[in-house]
Amino acid sequence: MARILLLYSTTDGHTLRICGRLQQVIEQQGHAVTLVEVDTASGVDLPAFDAIAIGASIRYGHHSKSVVDFIERHAALLDSKPNAFFSVNIVARKPNKNRPDTNPYLQKFLRQISWRPKMLAVFAGRLDYPRYRFFDRWMIRLIMWMTKGPTDPTAMIEFTDWAQVEAFGRRIAGLGAPPEPPLSQHPTVSG
Repeated sequence: MARILLLYSTTDGHTLRICGRLQQVIEQQGHAVTLVEVDTASGVDLPAFDAIAIGASIRYGHHSKSVVDFIERHAALLDSKPNAFFSVNIVARKPNKNRPDTNPYLQKFLRQISWRPKMLAVFAGRLDYPRYRFFDRWMIRLIMWMTKGPTDPTAMIEFTDWAQVEAFGRRIAGLGAPPEPPLSQHPTVSG
């Protein structure tokens, strides 16, 4: 059993929901998961974990500054462990922008940080106009209009592919698996 730290930054709570599903999947694989918000991670004993995964949402084209600061402060430690990063954004609803190599927000983020995550994912988020404050609702509707997305101010649309989230959870669980011994150390079977 591995100890896996799942750090997150969320704007409207959807990234936390995704982390909850990841936690379920990883724990079903027999690992212990600690779920912590990045803003409260200063007291966490990072070296005590076998693997670390970070998830962050986008608002107005940027991941939270606290995520960038955390990663830059702990880049060497992150690099020394099995690790993963995932981004949650509405643009990932589009088939040509739903992979790590095609998502413009994730690509921009990776150019901004020195850490190179070993595993990446992008998940489409949720659009929840009724929950947004007036300014955010107005701005997000404008962005959606410009990108040919839904603009109905009463709409709540979840774009997340939960099967994709669960598959990523199984991949994260694999980070906690003990490494395979070299081929020369495998026992041989004689007939």
